[in-house]
Parts: sequence; structure tokens; C-alpha cells
Amino acid sequence: MPPSTKSHTTNGAAVGVALIDGVPLVREGLSALVHRSPGLRWVGAAENPSVGIRLCERMRPDVVVIDAVLDPRGQLGRHLAGEFRVILMVDEAHLTPQYVANAVSGGIHGLIRRNAQPAQLMQAIHTVHTEGRYLDPVLTESLTAPLTRPRRSNGTHQPLSQREHEVLRLIADGLENQAIANLLFVSVETVRTHVKSILRKLASRDRTHAVAVAFRSGVLTVDEGAVPR
Repeated sequence: MPPSTKSHTTNGAAVGVALIDGVPLVREGLSALVHRSPGLRWVGAAENPSVGIRLCERMRPDVVVIDAVLDPRGQLGRHLAGEFRVILMVDEAHLTPQYVANAVSGGIHGLIRRNAQPAQLMQAIHTVHTEGRYLDPVLTESLTAPLTRPRRSNGTHQPLSQREHEVLRLIADGLENQAIANLLFVSVETVRTHVKSILRKLASRDRTHAVAVAFRSGVLTVDEGAVPR
């Protein structure tokens, strides 16, 4: 099958799907699902990250599904999310606020449980392709309690200002300082000042850690933490 020339199809074209997963049965199963699903086109599968990157570079899929077991630190997802729509299949071991926060801040477009029903995965693929974002409702519900506690009710961290909260939300969406400055019509130096204040108030060592702390404490919630890209 010849490779596509762009990473996002036009209206009416089949959505190209690739999979990076170490389990042969999963690779065969998703291939069969895609082949019999209208509007989807099977691009191929890889059993490890390095082969998966080469597959994506060669075949240019519209949506890449990745097993979280092969991407425990989110590096593969972040690498591919710059060019492709990326969905992470999350197993129980990775179903934590920290992992979700890192995925969101890394620009991942979709999160779904690894044991979700096939129809739900097909829905996630279509939704990520058309809308740029999908969050598994069951996954979100399971994380609701630790992610939606009242903000700073225990006084552990200083509260963020409205502008700092806005900057933090944009950081969680994966934007760098210059892009945030452009969106907020302020200077890059002003954004840097806000970021430094956010890190200090949340007692965070870096931007990703700040997003993780914000999700755990309720400063950000899953629903507001990412904006469709």
C-alpha cells in the first residue's frame, strides 16, 4: 500500500491507522477491526518504538495507537504527537494521575483503557481524527476523585492567580512560552515570570511536574487540562 502524502486526511478520505504494540494478538485484532470498519484504513503495526517511528515516518498515518507499556515515560507519544494524532492505550499499571498529566502535557490527543470494548476504540480513533481529543469516560471517572478536590483547601500551596491558572492550562496543552505569549498578547518575559511563579507556588521542579501537581491537587482537571489541537 503506497504511503499517504500527509498526516491528516481530507473530508471523505479513509483515516489511516497505525499501531505500536508488543502483543501479536492485539496487532492482529486491531488490523481486523480497522479492515472491517468503514472510513478507516489500516496502515500497519510495529512491535517496538523504533520500528514504530520508522513505520510512521514512511507511511504517514492519520492516527497512531500506542500501548502505554511500550511508552512508560511518554517519550514515544511526545515524539509522534508533533506530526500525528496519538492515542495511548493505558493499562492498570499506568492508570495514575501522574501518567495522565504527563500524557496531556506531552500533547497526547487520546487516552483509552487497554481493555476497552472494540467499538469504543473505533470511536476514539474517529473522534481524535476529527476533533483532536478523546478521553475514555471510564478512565476519566476513575481519576475524578483525586483530580477534582477543592483547590488548595488544605493550604499546602499558594493559590494561583487567574492569569497563572490560564498559563498553566496552556502549558498542560503542550504550548511553549512563545506560543503562550502569542495567545495571551503578552511578552515572552511576562510568560516566563508567570511560569516561575507557578513553579514556586506549586513547589514544582519543572513544567511537567507542575502540571502533574496541578492535576493531583485539583488546580487543573482532566476536562480543562487540554485544548484540542
